[in-house]
Amino acid sequence: MSLLARRRSKASINIIPLMDVLTILIFFFLVSMQFKEMTTLNLTLPKIESAGSNEFPERILIGIDEEGQIFLENQPVPLSELEAVLSRVSEVSNDVPVLVKAHNLTPLQTVTDVMDACRLNGLSKIRLQSR
Repeated sequence: MSLLARRRSKASINIIPLMDVLTILIFFFLVSMQFKEMTTLNLTLPKIESAGSNEFPERILIGIDEEGQIFLENQPVPLSELEAVLSRVSEVSNDVPVLVKAHNLTPLQTVTDVMDACRLNGLSKIRLQSR
């Protein structure tokens, strides 16, 4: 028998097992799906003129320059006034994040005092921003 006379059998894919697996997957998904009835209400909500007027911005920005001067939202403030503002903020919500931006030459004591003022007033979400 020569090598030329021998023919290869044609490759085939048996589709029947694939159809069985596909059928089982379809039944599984149909049985495990949760059908919930969607109910919607047609409501016309009243308009509120003061909506959002007492909300805080997404964060409180405290800046400290190289001499140790403290800035609250880009306005210079002494530490005592900053503590009073943080006290009023904490009375409304303790979840307001505080972002502290300090110059790299800022005295560590000033940064520590600002962070301490935040924590003493219940604001614990303090972040330090660096370059």
